[in-house]
Amino acid sequence: MNMSTPARTTLRQSPRHVGEAVAHSNAFEALARAGFVARGLLYGIIGVLAIKLALGAGGKLTNQQGALRTVAHQPFGKALLVLVALGLGGYALWRLTRAALGHGPEASDSGFDRVAALGSGVVYALFCVLAIEILVGSTGGSSNPHKATAGILGWPAGPELIGIAGAVMIGIAAYQGYRGVTHDFLKDSKTEKMSPALRRWITIIGTFGHLSRMAVFGLIGIFLIKAAADYDPRKAVGIDGALGKLTSTNNGHVLLAVVAAGLIAFATYSWSDALYRRI
Repeated sequence: MNMSTPARTTLRQSPRHVGEAVAHSNAFEALARAGFVARGLLYGIIGVLAIKLALGAGGKLTNQQGALRTVAHQPFGKALLVLVALGLGGYALWRLTRAALGHGPEASDSGFDRVAALGSGVVYALFCVLAIEILVGSTGGSSNPHKATAGILGWPAGPELIGIAGAVMIGIAAYQGYRGVTHDFLKDSKTEKMSPALRRWITIIGTFGHLSRMAVFGLIGIFLIKAAADYDPRKAVGIDGALGKLTSTNNGHVLLAVVAAGLIAFATYSWSDALYRRI
């Protein structure tokens, strides 16, 4: 009998055990829930500014970086931005931990769920970095889809990579639509702790919010594919550009108001997640 085998097995398993212990700690849960508050704040600012523009009340179109700068320009803005950065970091850590462990509180995640968690974790980690750069006064964190797309188009197989990114965004949009139409997002919430009225309200704002994200992500994906097909980085858009495309259609300001209201609904849904999400 090899007496060293149990020790080696314990050593191999210890990193996962540490990860499980961290994921079930109160501090980790508090950080993750703060992340939903921060996520809601970003979408809320984007939605409010867009709906003000649609109504002719002096708003503007912006993206997540613009939302962070808006926070920084408020009274006590730096203190607020520190809290937002912590929340974004907490959300990123939660998503990355979920991707690494492969399960939530009650069941194992599918491979798709783990990939989605990884992607979401990376994106929100970048938002956290953006917030820190704004705090320290760095100007190097400019988020410009035109410049980023132009750089990638110059790579070998660059147009193909941009096209794949566009297809991925359309896939994300479709998943958001599925979550909204089927109310799949309720599976992630502690619905047993909600009153019937609260559950109906969260179902409404969650559905509206996911469908609005579907519209925005779908437009981003479509214009990424157009940028790749036409070899024209100017056709790539971010959230602000996607919202701007709505205004160029018939009844564009009405469409912009509806989608912007949906982003505000998603912000409100995110804040409900801070209380009721299964971490």
